Amino acid sequence: MRILLLSSLLLLACKTTPDHHDANGHSAAHRFDDADAWAARFEDPKREAWQKPAEVIAALALAPDAKVADIGSATGYFPVRFAKALPKGRVYGVDVESSMVDYLNKRADQEQLTNLTSHLAEFADAKIPEPVDVILMVNTYHHIEARPAYFAKLAASLRPGGRLAIIDFTRASKMGPGSAEKIPAEQVEAELKEAGYKKVQSFDFLPEQFFLVFGR
Repeated sequence: MRILLLSSLLLLACKTTPDHHDANGHSAAHRFDDADAWAARFEDPKREAWQKPAEVIAALALAPDAKVADIGSATGYFPVRFAKALPKGRVYGVDVESSMVDYLNKRADQEQLTNLTSHLAEFADAKIPEPVDVILMVNTYHHIEARPAYFAKLAASLRPGGRLAIIDFTRASKMGPGSAEKIPAEQVEAELKEAGYKKVQSFDFLPEQFFLVFGR
């Protein structure tokens, strides 16, 4: 079964319509294979008001030399911030769109972020280059099919003691897809328990999203 592992281009909400839209209300008919055309929208400074990236990174309390992977990294909203916060660490962007992978690698080079690289994933395999301390997935969970099987396989990409952080829109949020397409936090917990994970932390400071952290 194909897993729809959408890019973190899902990360910037700007409208909401109920049918066939991605995690931020963008039409599924849009193609995201032109990273330059989408970068201004995905990196809009207004996003900080609700995404709170600095608080997300702080909440994860990472060691200075931590290794982090962002599944659905797109133009690098979170990976760039992680790379700057962890100059002694290693950050991997992961995306199924080759243009997004190329864009983020060029951005890392331009911003001299030698600890950040982006990598092409497959729909059923994130292909993280090595086991990491934290895997982040933002506004992407509800697009994945056969989730317990997918996340059971993904566990091999976590180091001992590693964590999986899931951020996605709540059903009460007016951002993202229609309510019926959103997956509540309770279902995320149940599915990841089936995949062999347990919830170790949760945070409620994001106004539009839940923020759950799991360990093996």
